Amino acid sequence: MKPGIHPQYRPVVFRDRSADEAFLTRSTVATDRTIEWSDGNTYPLVDVDISSASHPFYTGQQRVIDSAGRVEKFRARQAKRR
Repeated sequence: MKPGIHPQYRPVVFRDRSADEAFLTRSTVATDRTIEWSDGNTYPLVDVDISSASHPFYTGQQRVIDSAGRVEKFRARQAKRR
């Protein structure tokens, strides 16, 4: 790899504002905000609106949409065209 052309890969805290959860991971994202983590170190902070802690698919709050009615309507239209 060429030196000096790649972004810095470093530990970053992503905080989910809606679920009040925080995750320490590694990223190349640039931010000016920082937070003191539980280990006593200060890390860059990125606030996100949705993460696995608040997304309906991962929390089990997902709604099931009944698409059978739409599929039947589509098939009925296609049958009329034949």
